Amino acid sequence: MLVFFAERLAFLSVPKTGTTAYHTALRDRADLVISDPPLLKHAPVYRYNRFIRPMFANVCNAEMELMAVMREPVSWLSSWYRYRRRPFMQGKPNSTHDVSFDEFVLAYMKGKRPGFADVGSQLKFLERQPNGTGITHLFRYEDQPRLQQFLRDRLAVPLELAQENVSPRLDTPLSADVETRFRRKFSEDFALYDSIPCD
Repeated sequence: MLVFFAERLAFLSVPKTGTTAYHTALRDRADLVISDPPLLKHAPVYRYNRFIRPMFANVCNAEMELMAVMREPVSWLSSWYRYRRRPFMQGKPNSTHDVSFDEFVLAYMKGKRPGFADVGSQLKFLERQPNGTGITHLFRYEDQPRLQQFLRDRLAVPLELAQENVSPRLDTPLSADVETRFRRKFSEDFALYDSIPCD
């Protein structure tokens, strides 16, 4: 998470949406940088609302606008699947070395997910809270120019990004039947993604 106090902007880090590169590029420009532990670095809206927002509201009488990045849902799961197939994951409980992408997506769709498919939810991460706290600026991972232009304009800084924390390259075909079931079960995720403006 990055907070830019003067600009009243907090950049929340949805896992597997490329935000580590933005952290590296903008950490010296930010007023608050939370890079560890992961539970705070990747604090969702509900955790920001409970722990971070009161700090600024109560001490500084300031409200931040929240920004975040969302990835197309199938692509997001593909990135998680590939990330958990890194060589050093072989033999570990959360490894995906011994499952196909179809099996991974089917496991993700279960009510009680096995560890290797327990990767959270973009929808839950971004969910607006009862007090109105929610994402003000939401960007598609697949529309980097729009995201980068927003940051250049808002923060008045040049951006030089390097790829970081990248999942291994690997084809992850998804059968039509599994994709249909996934899209039906997670229709709200797709609806949110489709609602994000793009250039």
